[in-house]
Amino acid sequence: MSHPTPLRLVVMGVSGCGKTTLTQALAAAIGLRAVDGDDLHLPESVRKMSAGIALSDDDRWPWLDRVAATLASKRESDAHSGCVVACSALRRAYRDHLRERVPGLRFVFLDGDAALLHQRMAQRAGHFMQLQLLESQLKTLERPGKNEDDVLTLQADQLLTEQVAQVARAWAPDAEVRL
Repeated sequence: MSHPTPLRLVVMGVSGCGKTTLTQALAAAIGLRAVDGDDLHLPESVRKMSAGIALSDDDRWPWLDRVAATLASKRESDAHSGCVVACSALRRAYRDHLRERVPGLRFVFLDGDAALLHQRMAQRAGHFMQLQLLESQLKTLERPGKNEDDVLTLQADQLLTEQVAQVARAWAPDAEVRL
């Protein structure tokens, strides 16, 4: 008897788009293990971002490897049928890097305009990501192209329940969704 492949999702986008919120909601609604990619950064990367310094690719590649390992891991003690990770995955090369390491990976891109993202980040307290880095992220962002058919694009300002419902319809149609 074959077992279905566990669902592996990356909720992606720039800081302030709602990645962590949607990741947690999807985990609860679909029964996935949730991981915030921010928790996978090395302490020196967190220090850089806290100081308003954008990460370089030399900082990002090992982090993306940790994200991929987390997505691909299966814990025997885990009753979940997959994993969802909040991860910026701003460039196509970063998404391809993850795809190469995690077969069947799917993405959810939360797209939002700069004013909304700026407002959200300004209201956020206690996060290491500094507001001045938003412009750097927006410049780095390569919106998923039409040829990336494993990416579902949602608007960051949609209601969370609608975002969850759209992801469930697209990537987990057989899942029992708890909204």
